[in-house]
Parts: sequence; C-alpha cells; structure tokens
Amino acid sequence: MSEIATGQVLDRLTTVCRTNELTPLAERLASLARLVERDLTLIETDLFATVTPDASRERVVARGGAHLVTAGGKRLRPTCVVLAARVGGAIDDVARDLAVAVELVHSATLLHDDVVDLGDTRRGLPTSRALYGNSASIFAGDWLLVEALRRVRRAAPELLVKLLDAIEEMIFAESLQLENRGKLVLDESVWRRVAEGKTASLFAWAMAAGAHAGRLREEEAAALERFGVFLGTAFQTVDDVLDFDGDPNATGKTLFADLREGKTTYPLILAARRDPSLAARLGAGVDDEVFARDVLEALRRTGALEEARAFARDQADRARSALEVVRAGPARDALSTVLETTIARCA
Repeated sequence: MSEIATGQVLDRLTTVCRTNELTPLAERLASLARLVERDLTLIETDLFATVTPDASRERVVARGGAHLVTAGGKRLRPTCVVLAARVGGAIDDVARDLAVAVELVHSATLLHDDVVDLGDTRRGLPTSRALYGNSASIFAGDWLLVEALRRVRRAAPELLVKLLDAIEEMIFAESLQLENRGKLVLDESVWRRVAEGKTASLFAWAMAAGAHAGRLREEEAAALERFGVFLGTAFQTVDDVLDFDGDPNATGKTLFADLREGKTTYPLILAARRDPSLAARLGAGVDDEVFARDVLEALRRTGALEEARAFARDQADRARSALEVVRAGPARDALSTVLETTIARCA
C-alpha cells in the first residue's frame, strides 16, 4: 500500500485547514475521516491488488498502471461513491467495486493526459510515460479502463451504459480541448463543455453509482447526480485558479502548466473579457517566466482570479441546494464537507 494512504490524505487536509485557521472545516474533515476510513482502506487495498503485477503479468504496461495508482491521490471520486451509498446505510461489496472502478477510470484518463500533455511529473513523482514511454502509458490507461468496465459489469451491469456515456463525454471534451490547444479560444461556452465533459461527468457517475449501491429512491439519486455535476464544475474551476495562484508543493503541479500548454482556463476567459489587449498578448504564446508572471499580474489586476473563485463558490451553492433533497444524516453532512474542502483549496 502507498505511503500516502487515504486516511493520511484526510489527516493532511485536516492539518492544512487548522494551519489556515479553518478550524470548523478541519473538525468536519476529522469526522469525515472517521466515517469513511474503514471503507476507503478496503478500497485502497483492492485498488493495489488490482494493479499490482503478478508473476504471470509482469509487463511494462502493468507496471505503468501500478506506478500511477500506487502513487496515491485524493481518492475523491471513490469517496463520493462511498458517501452516496452511505446515505442509504452501510455499504457493501457492490459499492466498493464501483468505487474502485471510478478510480481506475480516473487513473486511465491521467495516464492518457500525461502522454498528450508530455507531462513528466504527477503527484510529485515521474509520470509513467517518463519512466516507461508513451506507448506503455497509453496501453496502461487502456488496461485500467478495461479493468474498470469489467468490474462494473460484474458489480452492477445496469450502470455500464451510464459509465460508457460518461467516458464518451470525457473523450469528446478532451478532443475539443485538443482541437483548441495553442489557440487559447476565450469562449466561456467552450470552457463549460470541456469542464462538464472532462471533469463533471465522472463525478456525476460516481454519485449515481453510489446512489444505486445504496438503493436510494429515484428523487435522491437524481439529486446526488446533480450534486456531482456542480461539484465537478467547481473542482475544475478551482484547478484553473490553482494553475496561476496555487502552491506547487500542495498541488503537485507546476504553476502556469495549463497556460504553457495552450489550454484555455476560466480565469483567462474572465481577464480577457475585461482587458481585450490580454487576448492579443496571449495569442503570441507564453515564451518565458517573465511573460507568465505578467499574465498573473493581469489576472489579479482585472479581478479575474477572485471572480473565478466566486464562480466556484456559486457552483458549490448549487451543489448544496441539490443535497437538500437527500435525507439528512452523517453521509449528507460529509458530502457537504467534501464540497467545502474542494472550494477551500483556492480560498
């Protein structure tokens, strides 16, 4: 098991909240950790068993997949599955299988993303492509995706079509982003299509999967799926802000990475709307650190970073409204904590 087990991740988030004088949130995170620790430990064990190569499968593809999964991560999507299922009571093997599946799908997309983005580091470690090559990383992603689909077919085949739909949304969102890479298309509608397809769709499936495992009534299941959409959009918005104004030691991501890769992010769209000259400057490309810092100054001067934070908070408010339909209890409270923690990353 990785040194960054799920319980440790939650403990670190709690410590960060206390350090930043977010004591009430830290206390809720501690409560969340107690609620899900056993479930997530079992899921983590299952994840490791799935990706760890055995004697008959000691191949570079398996090693590439194992390298990413065992590097840890927030495990936010499996947490969503667990909490949605726990709304209906204690979770079972079906819920845990679905939680493993959603993390495998997420990991598969990261392996593919690192090839497309020519990424050399992730989670503070060399990427699989850096260690084993692009081809191995692509095939490792394909392998994890097959493992995820196989697990869903076994645990809840009725959810398979919905997962395939979510994966299709992710593919088309990634292709839309790829088509516009380097062009910095400052169109909010395009950004929303990418954010909802690339990020929110898998969060929505995680919530729907948990609701199914928890045998929730249709109204609650639909509300949790809406919660997932708004949570995912908020999460992507926060990621966009952190590209300019984050702590690389905390995020594991180099500042201005999206900007240098020619990806359109929400703060850039807002800043260009307020300062049209910025769009022309961006069109020339990001060629050095000084220019990147100039862009950051423009984002701050125009208020774009704060407006992006406000949009993330608005999406969080919409997610909270969706939760009002869900029965009260520790699981619903924990989902609210997940939401607050997402927003607190860029507070």
